[in-house]
Amino acid sequence: MLGDFITRFLIMILGYAYPAFECYKTVEKNKVEIEQLRFWCQYWIIIATLTVAERFGDIFVSWLPMYGEMKLAFIIYLWSSKTKGTSYVYETFLRPYIAMYETDIDRNLMEFKAGAWDWATFTWQYCVANGQATFNRTLQYLAAQSTRRKENRAQKGNYQHPSNRQPDRQKTQQQQQSDKSRRPSSIKLMVSQVQKTELVQEHLPTVDLDHTEDHPTVAPKSDIAESIRAARIRLKRSSPPHN
Repeated sequence: MLGDFITRFLIMILGYAYPAFECYKTVEKNKVEIEQLRFWCQYWIIIATLTVAERFGDIFVSWLPMYGEMKLAFIIYLWSSKTKGTSYVYETFLRPYIAMYETDIDRNLMEFKAGAWDWATFTWQYCVANGQATFNRTLQYLAAQSTRRKENRAQKGNYQHPSNRQPDRQKTQQQQQSDKSRRPSSIKLMVSQVQKTELVQEHLPTVDLDHTEDHPTVAPKSDIAESIRAARIRLKRSSPPHN
């Protein structure tokens, strides 16, 4: 029993290549023989019918033993000059069946052509419309991605590493120290006034309480000292702490 590969190879050579070459020689003759041309036309009709039928029938009959060899033998039987099986098969089986349903076949073929054309037109329009929409969405997506990339680059350019921010912190600290040094001069004035009052208090003459009638009354020294001490406390509270 021949292998499947060898059987298919022989069917391709003996069933298609050799008959095609013989048909070519018949067509290219100076005087075309009608009977020979008719014979090869009938052969190709039978082969086309078998090719269509075997797409469905091989599922059910391909398991039979010697199926490929029987197919090869049938093809040789069709074109062999000794048997001339093409004429017998065509006139006995194929022609009566096709003639019986020729009108229905023509009508079905016309409907199939019209439906196929409508389907092809609809598919083309659908593909064009969806293609345009998909193309527009793709352009919008690419534009959005490019904008995001530009924004990310700008953010990365404006970003400062913490090590680069230390000089700014130093600047702020220096500004704070300068602000502290620029306190209002009122505190200094108050300190100078307190010092003056202390000097005045030291040089004030002692007042005798027995001669209050001849001299104007002066506030006791203790009251002035308490006021000076209160002023000093307020100054200490208001003055900033020294670093």
